[in-house]
Amino acid sequence: MSDAANKTWSGRFNEPVSELVKRYTASVHFDKRMAEVDIEGSLAHAAMLNKSGVLSDDDLAAIRQGMADILEDIRAGRLEWSLDLEDVHMNIERRLTDKIGDAGKRLHTGRSRNDQVATDIRLYLRGATDVIVALVHELQKSLVDLADQHAATVMPGFTHLQVAQPVTFGHHMLAYVEMLGRDAERFIDARKRINRLPLGSAALAGTTYPIDREYTAQLLGFDAVCQNSLDAVSDRDFAIEFTAAAALTMTHLSRLSEELVLWMSPRFGFIDIADRFCTGSSIMPQKKNPDVPELVRGKTGRVNGHLVALLTLMKSQPLAYNKDNQEDKEPLFDTVDTLTDTLRIYADMMRGITVKPEAMERAVKQGFATATDLADYLVKKGLPFRDAHEAVALAVRYAEEKRKDLSELQLVELRSFSSLIEADVVEVLTPEGSLAARDHVGGTAPKQVRTQIARWRALLAG
Repeated sequence: MSDAANKTWSGRFNEPVSELVKRYTASVHFDKRMAEVDIEGSLAHAAMLNKSGVLSDDDLAAIRQGMADILEDIRAGRLEWSLDLEDVHMNIERRLTDKIGDAGKRLHTGRSRNDQVATDIRLYLRGATDVIVALVHELQKSLVDLADQHAATVMPGFTHLQVAQPVTFGHHMLAYVEMLGRDAERFIDARKRINRLPLGSAALAGTTYPIDREYTAQLLGFDAVCQNSLDAVSDRDFAIEFTAAAALTMTHLSRLSEELVLWMSPRFGFIDIADRFCTGSSIMPQKKNPDVPELVRGKTGRVNGHLVALLTLMKSQPLAYNKDNQEDKEPLFDTVDTLTDTLRIYADMMRGITVKPEAMERAVKQGFATATDLADYLVKKGLPFRDAHEAVALAVRYAEEKRKDLSELQLVELRSFSSLIEADVVEVLTPEGSLAARDHVGGTAPKQVRTQIARWRALLAG
């Protein structure tokens, strides 16, 4: 087949496209993943043309049968993708025309590749968004299960990576459940703007054919149609918004990854990660490396880079469609793949976490974690907070010199810093007492942690 025969627009040109330009401008090697949604969109377009009287019943039947055969070939891996035909859309259209003749040529009536590709991306991304939201919820369930096992397990809470106050491991895990909850909300909200139909905008100005865009939207499950043809074919803000949500989700997982790496280190020794998520060293036989969380940190940079790439891609484009937008797909597809794989592996990995409560409790006692509790105790006895703060700071300095925790000081020693300190201070200075005292919504008291676990179980079951 000649190059001219392969190009739908070749009649305008008097020389063939160079092989280098073909390779440079072709997208079929990556956009073929949209083949099934392209067929879905084409079938809806054909049904709409038929309803509008533009396409005959016989042509519609032929298109439906031809597309069914092509879909079967794609799923079986029998379809040979042609670089000469540039993209997934022209490959499918040419195969359809080869199968059913003129009826295949009539399918493109009233549309352009500009609105066709915009529709395909939205269909693809809508499906990907639904999968990702479900995966976020699965990860949340894993974290909730882990939190439930350790609702009362004491660990140090940190600020500036220094021991700050006691919290529970369950409370710590629920912090990430909250972050992921907001991530899911962002994807669900972005889906509302993804789920608008561009088809019918044609190249940029609409079409002269009597089309029914609302009917096409209904067939494809879109909530609404895009209201401006120029905007519909040219903007990719919905893809940028999706990638921004993905970057935030990866950033949250990167933060958790950093903690898992630190906690698995012998210097912390708070947790162990199941062997199936770790690797060894080629030279050091004792090593067990937390490769999965390390890679998640690295892949977060990759997704963040895709967000910047898409923003930069869009920032200087005049209306309407420009070839620049071919470059939207690879970063978008890679973002989908990276986030999907990360969520799947993370949900499984968190089920393989072994917590070491003894190491966590030792760490709490090494950092004067109940110092704030002692200050609060003195305030409740009537001492102004700033004076209480100073008294406890002096007590911490003294305990540090003695190489003791505050809870290990004798009552007589504590009273040297304030005469308001009495025997009941013992309960205040224990990690368990510190936890129990924070019994309010959002607090780290085990009772509150269990309340939040029940809340999340109900939300995730809905």
